[in-house]
Amino acid sequence: MLLLAAMSYKSKFLVVFVFLLAIAAGSVSAQSTAEAKVAKGSETAKNGFKNEDEIRDKFNNWRADKDAQAWLAAMNYKIVEIENVTAGKPHGEKADVEVVVKTKTGDHKEGISIKLVSSANGFNQIDKTWVATYAKKWKMPQAVHDALKLFVGEVPPTKAGRDPNRMYLNELVPDVQKAVLDFFTANKDEIVGDLFAGDGIHAAGWVMVAYKATADTRWVIRSSADTVRFFGDGKVELTRAGNLKIGRITMQRKGGDGGRETAKQLQFKINPVQLFDAK
Repeated sequence: MLLLAAMSYKSKFLVVFVFLLAIAAGSVSAQSTAEAKVAKGSETAKNGFKNEDEIRDKFNNWRADKDAQAWLAAMNYKIVEIENVTAGKPHGEKADVEVVVKTKTGDHKEGISIKLVSSANGFNQIDKTWVATYAKKWKMPQAVHDALKLFVGEVPPTKAGRDPNRMYLNELVPDVQKAVLDFFTANKDEIVGDLFAGDGIHAAGWVMVAYKATADTRWVIRSSADTVRFFGDGKVELTRAGNLKIGRITMQRKGGDGGRETAKQLQFKINPVQLFDAK
């Protein structure tokens, strides 16, 4: 500090400039490392694709589309045994694209949940809805249901805290925090499975992540079972920010929406790019 004080203005400027340059270089290096991880273990789509409609269309053009053929192979189909492929988009279902693959053994329906991402460090919503919907579906105890309503702001805070309109999970009394942690720990497999795959005739048996940072889109396909196992791996715990961590999944209040009531929904998020490193 004494040395810096003794420097001329010009010298000080050069020191600060070099320091900022070093920080920028470190940031670029970190980004490059993240992107290198994305490339590992993935395939490259020849022409890239921007949205789910294009992915559907590529499946429908499977005879000529090399990317679609690679996707089908990743889903354990032998191309020489396929007679026809028909793809569509079911509305409002867990599967974003539904593919019917016809072989000699019959028709095989495959639901695919698709995550399109453009950043190696970004987050993507996998599910969101009202607390009451999750409470009914997952048979939540009333104490947990009430706690989550405080968490999203459907019910006013019971004491002053960081936000006058809601309570963070780590602001709840210890017994209630424990009830939330115990519930999600005991039901983790069922909850994570529902978040990724859903249920019923339009459940998603596969998860596809497409990384669109460059013209050549990189992609990976994993079964929903493998995806659930990977993202569900880890503890159920409260974060410093007062949200809930379920393995590699973050549960938080949705927020945004210009302050509309839908901002009070419960939201679950992941970094989809992590799936490239799943074993």
